[in-house]
Amino acid sequence: METTTTRQALINLIQKHLNITSESTLEKVLELLEDEEDIRDARVEIADARIHGTISWDEYKKEIA
Repeated sequence: METTTTRQALINLIQKHLNITSESTLEKVLELLEDEEDIRDARVEIADARIHGTISWDEYKKEIA
């Protein structure tokens, strides 16, 4: 229950700031969020490569040709 209350409080705070923040600031926040998502995706790909291995550059070029 505490998690739900904390989450709702954060959502309310974000909503309040969204209404008073400039568009350029919102764009910067969006860029940061996208960067974070890219970082998470890269970590997943690295973990997958460690488990399943990778292919050589020559093999990759053959596959996309």
